[in-house]
Amino acid sequence: PPARPPPLAPSPFRRGGTKGAFGSFRARSRDSGCVCRSVVPHARAVDLLRRLRAAERFARALRHNPTPAERHAWTLLGNRGILGLKFRRQHVLHGFIVDFFCPNKRIVIELDGNVHDDDAQRGYDRARSGLLVAAGYRVIRVRNRDVSREHLEAVLRDALGTNR
Repeated sequence: PPARPPPLAPSPFRRGGTKGAFGSFRARSRDSGCVCRSVVPHARAVDLLRRLRAAERFARALRHNPTPAERHAWTLLGNRGILGLKFRRQHVLHGFIVDFFCPNKRIVIELDGNVHDDDAQRGYDRARSGLLVAAGYRVIRVRNRDVSREHLEAVLRDALGTNR
């Protein structure tokens, strides 16, 4: 019998996968149901898009199940509630899901609960904040217990350097 080609690496998203660095790529058309195989030099880029879409789906799930602190912060920040700034919640930035993001001023607000007290988590948070700062965002970390209109307004004024 002829030698079979090695199987495709499984995708965590159950949509085919890739073989090797730039080997065969398997894609399914949603309409026709056919499976097409071709040599695609951008197979890694396609995998990155899959991960990004997965992050967007996860962010959507987080928006539907907020923590009590996130729910309270959103009632304050939503609908231009503080300083007239428009915020998005659970937004994907550079592959990370941030709690609140103001695209106009490039401000990221992260709420930190007890989970963030662990040394490993603190290191991850520092690295993540460093990457976002290097990308040009201002990262503000707020403890869950400090979420109030006065505190959020004060840290936003401080980040913006305004006294209005």
